[in-house]
Amino acid sequence: MKTSKSATRPPGDVFIACRRTIDDWRAFQATLVPGGDAALWERAFKDYFQARLFSRYLDPLRVLQKNGAKRGEGFSIVAIQCSLIEFLESTIQGKSYRLLRKGAPRLGQYEYSNSSDMFLTFLLNRTPFNGEFTPVTARDFYEGVRCGLLHEARTKNGWTVLAKNKTGQIIDKKLKIVYRDNFQSALLAFVRWYEGRLMSDIGLQEAFIRKFDSLCL
Repeated sequence: MKTSKSATRPPGDVFIACRRTIDDWRAFQATLVPGGDAALWERAFKDYFQARLFSRYLDPLRVLQKNGAKRGEGFSIVAIQCSLIEFLESTIQGKSYRLLRKGAPRLGQYEYSNSSDMFLTFLLNRTPFNGEFTPVTARDFYEGVRCGLLHEARTKNGWTVLAKNKTGQIIDKKLKIVYRDNFQSALLAFVRWYEGRLMSDIGLQEAFIRKFDSLCL
């Protein structure tokens, strides 16, 4: 969700990445060329993607981790992590969510209405998550953890949340445990991977522009 300095400010003054606004992005976007200057793409990553990610998700998660007493805050942590996954995958694909109502126009090329597809694609294809999730486990995780937490403030299907383990596992498939601190480390590893690829991958760059353009609508 966008945040604004004031309810009376014009739409272009709405924040989309820390202190950067819609107008800031539109001016900067005009300088971005897929396949162009890597220095500009490094700035795009840091000033927009990373700034949005850390200010709205990863820094708050770190506060919860640092100040938690292991008395249930893991539910809040994993709920935020699960909401972040859809943003990450939709940024990779350069797509935007649209609720498909009866009688509404068909989805455009870069629109989607099925969150589960986006979520499962991330778990099964993005490093380091793809090393631990199978199609069956990913679907069960989506239904029992993501949907359970976001819709009912609980885990379902036997899933539990623990802080971490010594092996670095993200999940224990057999015992159906999600290790929320290890999950956080995995998300940070993905962000580092994405930064490296964004500097030279034209497809990711085109998708990045589409995604941030859509955040300004």
